[in-house]
Amino acid sequence: QLQLVESGGGLVQPGGSLRLSCAASGVTLDYVAIVWFRQAPGKEREGVSCISSSGTTNYALSVRGRFTISRDNAKNTVYLQMNNLKPEDTAVYYCAAEYQYGGSRYCDYYGMDYWGKGTLVTVSS
Repeated sequence: QLQLVESGGGLVQPGGSLRLSCAASGVTLDYVAIVWFRQAPGKEREGVSCISSSGTTNYALSVRGRFTISRDNAKNTVYLQMNNLKPEDTAVYYCAAEYQYGGSRYCDYYGMDYWGKGTLVTVSS
């Protein structure tokens, strides 16, 4: 079965950078969209960024220009490079997968089939 494992979270100062990884097993990235979500304490979960099975990307307005999603198909891993981090970026970050069997140019933040367990990002001085 498909499994997702996040890593790379930690404590970083405002303005700093962090790279999160989402390692997938049981599927190749040609067949899934990978989506990053985050949830801050006391707040609703929100979509952050996604990449479709064909490589099309999307970003929430709050992170656009600061975060970059990418994939390494050979390693079955998706990355989220987070630059110029702000305290409001503090949250547990989750990756999720949505099957796209035929390949798709689009990705979205609903209908996820699998979820990772999350990695904590804390932005504080």
